[in-house]
Amino acid sequence: MTIERIRPFFSVIFAVVVLGLWELGVRLFNVSIFILPAPSQFFGSLIENWHGIMFHAEQTMYTTVIGFAIGVTLGGILGVAAGASRSVYQTIYPALVGFYSVPKVALVPIFVIWFGSGTVPAVLTSAVICIFPVMVNVAAGVATTEKDLEDVLRSLGASMLETLWYVVIPRSAPYFFASLKVAITLSFVGTVISETVAANRGIGTMMVRASADFDVPLVFAGLFLLAAMGIVMYAFFAVIEGRVVGWTKRDVDFAT
Repeated sequence: MTIERIRPFFSVIFAVVVLGLWELGVRLFNVSIFILPAPSQFFGSLIENWHGIMFHAEQTMYTTVIGFAIGVTLGGILGVAAGASRSVYQTIYPALVGFYSVPKVALVPIFVIWFGSGTVPAVLTSAVICIFPVMVNVAAGVATTEKDLEDVLRSLGASMLETLWYVVIPRSAPYFFASLKVAITLSFVGTVISETVAANRGIGTMMVRASADFDVPLVFAGLFLLAAMGIVMYAFFAVIEGRVVGWTKRDVDFAT
């Protein structure tokens, strides 16, 4: 069996090895379940509480997807505007940098005051946290579009919108898809932050309640499920990226 055939399974093998060493270490050093549960213990908790966990997981996924969609839309619009216009860039970029520097957990109480506890603050936190990376990447893609291509279209009578649609957006697509893979993971972070502060449903809420009950395996089960959901969404956008902008990838592997 060649290395090329097993290469797609490297990540699975790595995860199995890490979990195996984790299990061995906990058993060998007799670590308390209240300190660090073994993988078998929190997997057992995951199976035992599957229906209850799914109740919370559905809410987290729903909130994250909506917040992500809002954040990507706003970030994409701002990114195109900032990349196409130096004036817009100099106007909004410093404000966004300052806003993004504020810890997002500090925004949750404000959202709760405005909209009450529940889904809306979680959606807004999820959206806010992923606007900036999308905007920065899209702006970089738009700003680095070859001017020669734009000049050719304009010489042929293309309008600004046509130039944007046929040249600028396709050339900045790799930057956009790269930002999506970052934004979706951050979006989960924003959702869980809000759920731990002001929500009555979601994985973040479940983990807070489990922590209060000293149910550490359930807390780790929630962490594992969040990681799995993030990996699935990341892989989803990676596949779409390969289908849409695969032409930008070079088949180079520096470490075989």
